[in-house]
Amino acid sequence: MSTLKVPAVAPSHRDDAMQIYRAFKGIGCDAAAIINIIAHRDATQRSLIEQEYESTYGHELRKRFSSELTGHLKKAVLLWMHEPGERDAFILKKALKGAVKDQKAVTEIVCSRTPSQIGQLKRAYFSNVGSNLEDDIEAELSGEHKKLLLAFLTTSRYEGPEYDETLVEEDAKALNKAARKFGLAGKTFIQIFSDRSRAHLCAVSDIYKTMFKKTLEKAIRDETHKNFEYALKTILRCAESPPRFYAKALRKAMKGIGTADTDLIRIVVTRAEVDMHYIKAEYRKKYGKTLNDAVYSDTSGHYRTFLLALLGNNN
Repeated sequence: MSTLKVPAVAPSHRDDAMQIYRAFKGIGCDAAAIINIIAHRDATQRSLIEQEYESTYGHELRKRFSSELTGHLKKAVLLWMHEPGERDAFILKKALKGAVKDQKAVTEIVCSRTPSQIGQLKRAYFSNVGSNLEDDIEAELSGEHKKLLLAFLTTSRYEGPEYDETLVEEDAKALNKAARKFGLAGKTFIQIFSDRSRAHLCAVSDIYKTMFKKTLEKAIRDETHKNFEYALKTILRCAESPPRFYAKALRKAMKGIGTADTDLIRIVVTRAEVDMHYIKAEYRKKYGKTLNDAVYSDTSGHYRTFLLALLGNNN
């Protein structure tokens, strides 16, 4: 469920484009006016505003944002202006081919998506980047992390709630056996985690704990490392509860000294129109404070105002 607050009767995209144009006039720009418009328009409305701005004023709106805004606000606004499918492709392209590879972002985008979403993602990536996502992952990543992501992208998985209890028990035993044999864990974990449905993996996780007196996530932590470990955990956590996964990721982005703003921006922007309402509920349940309060404490200025606008009411 989205947290985006759109006016019941939104102004026309022509009026919005005009107000944004006026916000650019003079020395500097009126960032508050820009936020008040674009942080309260859905993806379709934002696209219409862009089209109207370019046709009326002869400039691409994103380029104008890029030249007028600065810092984290600029990064957040530019990411927000992408159409959702295009946005994921943009994140992956930058994470894979940028000056600094962001394997965490690649893992999060790929391993948190359902099979149908992955199909849409691969099509959007090819349309916007001009190459196949699998080919770029093959070229840019390595090791068991790469093998898992490629298998996850190319394997068809059932999306329904049913599962085979006998196969669940067999998988739990296979994972436990693999965890006890050096060099076997990676291959077995990749095969099961890329092939099984979310409902099936949840059942495996439950029976694994019953049979072996430790959690499947602990087995992952004990037997795998770094990006491969994070990918397996992401698949399992999103099988169990995507909102809980993102709540934990947001907490980590804001925990300790400094804020991982790239992670914070990516999660807030990509989930605001999807399931942020549920992520906020999980965050409050798990950490005893609202996500809005956490973001308020860890950000400042117009950047803070923009993120809080996307998060909606403080609940």
